[in-house]
Amino acid sequence: HYLDLLDVRAVVDDWTSSGDVEETKPAPDLVQVALDKAGGDGDAVMIGDSVWDCEAAARAGVATYAVRTGGFGDDELREAGAAAVHHSIGALLEALGDTPLGAPAR
Repeated sequence: HYLDLLDVRAVVDDWTSSGDVEETKPAPDLVQVALDKAGGDGDAVMIGDSVWDCEAAARAGVATYAVRTGGFGDDELREAGAAAVHHSIGALLEALGDTPLGAPAR
């Protein structure tokens, strides 16, 4: 639904949905499928806005950078495993250089 809403199907390489797994978040299955599709492992990070996003990523061994657009508080997101919490997408973009997403390629 969101791929169509944002009109990005033509510019993304792949995506996951609940149809790809038997168990959805907070189980790590969806995150693992995304990692498998991306061919990635330890260099991955997840951006999420719920405690279930943070828990699923943590269970898959992936750091989560949370954005407070899902109605959860800073403490709830951190307790669920968020490496950092940003109050908006704009705040995350401003702090991107301080995350693995903004780090120079190795």
